Amino acid sequence: MDKLRAMATFVRIVEGGSLTAAAAALDVSGPSVVRLLASLERSLDVRLLHRTTRRIALTDEGRDYLARCRRILAEVEEAEAAAGNRRGAARGELRITAPALFGRMHVAPLAAAFVARHDGVSIDLLFVDRVVNLLEEGLDAGVRIADLPDSSLVALPVGEVRRVVCASPRYLARAGTPKTPQELRAHPCIRFAGLGATHEWTFREAGRKLTVPVRGPLAGNHADALVEACAGGLGIGMFLSYQVAPLVAAGRLKLLLAEYWPPPVPVSIVYPHAKLLPARTRLFVDWLREQLPRRIAAVRHRARASAPSPGTS
Repeated sequence: MDKLRAMATFVRIVEGGSLTAAAAALDVSGPSVVRLLASLERSLDVRLLHRTTRRIALTDEGRDYLARCRRILAEVEEAEAAAGNRRGAARGELRITAPALFGRMHVAPLAAAFVARHDGVSIDLLFVDRVVNLLEEGLDAGVRIADLPDSSLVALPVGEVRRVVCASPRYLARAGTPKTPQELRAHPCIRFAGLGATHEWTFREAGRKLTVPVRGPLAGNHADALVEACAGGLGIGMFLSYQVAPLVAAGRLKLLLAEYWPPPVPVSIVYPHAKLLPARTRLFVDWLREQLPRRIAAVRHRARASAPSPGTS
C-alpha cells in the first residue's frame, strides 16, 4: 500500500503542477509529499521530475511511469469497486478538456448535468483552443474537433461540424455579398487561428481543394471575440458552425458561399488507452457519447437551414 500511496502522490503532483498543490489535494503536509516522492525515486533509482523553485516538469522516465501509474491505480479502483459490490459506482475527480467555445456551449452543461446525477464525482474543466496532451497534463478525457492522427488515444466519433463563411447583414448591405471564394480578396476578413493558417482559407470547388489568400484587420485564437466582431460588421469571417450558430439563429450573421464550404470536421471524444477505466471516466464518456451527437446534429441542422441556396445572396 505504501507504493500505491506514493504512486497516487506522484500523479497528484503532476496533475496539480506543484508539490504544494498535491499536498493540499491530499490533505497532507508539504514535507510528507516531498518524502514520498523522494522515496519513490530512490526505490526506482530514477528521477521522475525536474524541479525548480517555479515549476516542475516530467522527465522522459517520469512520463512513461505516469502512464503506468494511472493504469495501475485505475485497476485498483475497479478491483475495490467490484469487491465492494459497487461496480459502476462513480466517485472522485475528473479532469476534462475541450475547445474553448465548444466546451462552454456544449461540454459544460453536460458536465453540470452529470455531477448532478453522480454526487460522488467532481469535474475540473479545461477549455482551451490548443491540442492538449492528456497524459502530460493529467486529463482523463477530452473532446477534439479535428482529423485525428494515429495515437495512443481511444477516439469515439460523435458528430461533425463545418467550416462556414459568414458576415453581418449590415456589412453585406454596405460592401456587397461575395458570390465566389475568389471575391473574398476584395473584402476585409476576420481570421480565426483555430482553423489553421490565418492568411488563407480553404474551400472546395468542383470536388477540388481551393485555397484563397485573405487579409483583414483582425486575427486571433479566441473565437467568441472574433465572432462578435464579425457580427458587429467588421468584415467576413470563417468559423466552425457551432461557433456562429446562436448569432445565425438570431439573424445577426448570415451564412455565405455554402456550395464552396470544405468537407466537415469530425468531433471525437478521446481518452487514453487503458485496460480498465475508473467508473467515473467510463460513465462520463458514455454520457458524452449519448448526449453530444444530439447537440451537434441540432447545430448542423440549423446551419443547413440557414445556408443560402447556390446562386442566391
